[in-house]
Amino acid sequence: MGMKARISRPVLQRIIADAAAFPGEEICGLLFGAPQCIDAAKPCANVAADRSDSFEIDPAALLAAHKAARAGGPRVVGHYHSHPNGLPRPSPRDVLAAAPDGAYWLIVGGGEARLWRARIDGQGFDPVELEAAPGCAQG
Repeated sequence: MGMKARISRPVLQRIIADAAAFPGEEICGLLFGAPQCIDAAKPCANVAADRSDSFEIDPAALLAAHKAARAGGPRVVGHYHSHPNGLPRPSPRDVLAAAPDGAYWLIVGGGEARLWRARIDGQGFDPVELEAAPGCAQG
């Protein structure tokens, strides 16, 4: 059986809407929650040199989120980004950038979102079945 995770429906809807609002560039941000539940997201500046086909989360935002998590704040479980002219699956560039950390990669493309988990061995991604729900604590 494959991996499964839940995401707060309002969080997912906001990410998809943000991607649609910036059709010519990749948006990006951080995902927060637990291993099987994404209950929050924070948009971050894309500081990549060419935002039309790549993303780089603002390092200051990333460091601040990890520092807050160590102090008892929400846990960073991954990030999201969009593919303005592509599909919601890892691109060759994404595969090269995948860190061997098991983090989630939520990718938005063509008006839909799909969830992936970076393989621990650093060799790409595994798909994760994503269920949008009102909240993670609800069935």
